[in-house]
Amino acid sequence: MKEKVEKVLGTIRPRLEADGGGVDLVDVTADGVVKVRLTGACGGCPFSTMTLKNGIEAVLKNQIPEVKSVQAVQ
Repeated sequence: MKEKVEKVLGTIRPRLEADGGGVDLVDVTADGVVKVRLTGACGGCPFSTMTLKNGIEAVLKNQIPEVKSVQAVQ
């Protein structure tokens, strides 16, 4: 599943990069939790939680039903 997640993140990255941010895949657990690291402007943005849940998590869950949640890690 990690490869599927990385492929979907590849479609999201250009939008984040346009605002000076980014996202790195850290891990995908066996129970469907995707762990990511927000980088650049996204790392310190006050809207990063909204980006994570309403953007990244929503797209991943829509395209990969096995994804249960997305968590930001340091």
